[in-house]
Amino acid sequence: MKGLSSAPGDYVHFKSQVPLHKISIGSKQWRYYDFGPKSVPPLICIPGIAGTADVYYKQIMSLSLKGYRVISIDIPQVWNHHEWIHAFEKFLDTINVHHVHLYGTSLGGFLAQIFAQHRPRRVKSLVLSNTFLETHKFAAAMPWSPLVSWTPSFLLKRHILTGIHDGPHEPFIADSVDFVVGQVEKLSREDISSRLSLNVNVTSVGPLLLPDSLITIMDTNDYCAVPQELKDQVSERYPGARRAVLKTGGDFPFLSRPDEVNLYLQLHLRRVGVEAKPDLLQGISRDGSSGGSSDEKKGGGNLDKPPEDHGSPGAHDGGGHQPQASGSEVHGLDDQILTNREITSMTLGTLSFLMQAPYIPYLLQFFMGALYITWKRLPNIQNLRKI
Repeated sequence: MKGLSSAPGDYVHFKSQVPLHKISIGSKQWRYYDFGPKSVPPLICIPGIAGTADVYYKQIMSLSLKGYRVISIDIPQVWNHHEWIHAFEKFLDTINVHHVHLYGTSLGGFLAQIFAQHRPRRVKSLVLSNTFLETHKFAAAMPWSPLVSWTPSFLLKRHILTGIHDGPHEPFIADSVDFVVGQVEKLSREDISSRLSLNVNVTSVGPLLLPDSLITIMDTNDYCAVPQELKDQVSERYPGARRAVLKTGGDFPFLSRPDEVNLYLQLHLRRVGVEAKPDLLQGISRDGSSGGSSDEKKGGGNLDKPPEDHGSPGAHDGGGHQPQASGSEVHGLDDQILTNREITSMTLGTLSFLMQAPYIPYLLQFFMGALYITWKRLPNIQNLRKI
C-alpha cells in the first residue's frame, strides 16, 4: 500500500523556484505567494473552502512568465465577513499594494465581491469563477453550523470532501481532485472551521460600484459544488460582464484546464488595462523571487525551462518527490480510516457542550453520513485512475 504519492513535476519545479511567504498581521497569519514584476498591479487569487495558495501555482508560473504579477493567498482564520474585509485590507497595506485585480473561485469569488462592495476604490476588476452572491442556501444545508467551531477536524474534512463530485472523472479532472484533496489534508481544524463559517454566515453581496465591463465571469459547464441556480444569479447581477465558458473542468478548472483559464485571465488583464512587463523577467528568475518579505525559502534557477508536465496536476516527474503526500483517495487508504487519535481529539468540555446542544441530532446524522461516505468510497478508490 502506498503511503505517499509523488507530487506533480511542475509543482515540484514551482516550489523550487517561487518562495512561500508567511507573515503575521495582528492575530492573523497570512500564507501567500507573490511572483512577478513589482511595478505591475497584481492579480490576487483567492481560493475556495478546499483551496490553499498552492492551488493557483499553474497561474503563477504561466502569467509571471508573460510579465504579470500574481499573488495567491490562503484565506486566514477570519470568522465573519466584516473581519475578512478588515484583515484583507491590512494585508494589502502591509505588502504595499493599493489597487488590485481579484480572481476568486467559489467562496473566494464571494469574498472578492464582498471586498469590492465595501472597498470599491481598491478593486479595479474582478474575475469570478463558479461563485455565488448569497449564502442562505449553504446555511440552510448546514443546520449544525453553530457547532462548527467545536467539530473535530476529521468530520470537517469529510464534510468538505463529500461536496466534491465523486467520479468517474476525466484524467486531468481526477488529478485536480487529487491535488486539492491533498491540500485539504494540510488544513487545520481552525482553518476549515473559519472557512465554513464564512460560507454559512447569512449575508449577500450588495450593489457594486465597479462597472460590469470590468468583470469577467468564468464558469464550468459540467459540474461543480456551487448549484447552477446560484451561478445563474451571478450572471443576472452583472449582465454586462464578459463571459468565459469552460465546457469541462469540474470544481477546479485552474488545475484541470490551466491553459484555458490562463488565457482568459490574460485577456481580462489586457482588457482592463494591466500592462505586462516581460522585460523584467530576467531580474525575477535570477533569484527565484520578486522581492517580497518574510521568505520561507529562497528560490533559484530559471522558470523559463520548466519540466514537461502536459498541464496535469497528477502527471508524475521521476526526478522529484514532495516530502508530504499530495493527498488523494488513491494513496490515502490509511487517511480514510477514522483513528482513535482523531476521535479523542474532542475534549470532555466539548462533549459536555454537545450533549446539551439542541443540534445534537444534526451532528449525529452528519457523523453517520461521514462514516457512510468513507465506507462507500473505499472500494472505488482505484477506479479514479482507471478512467
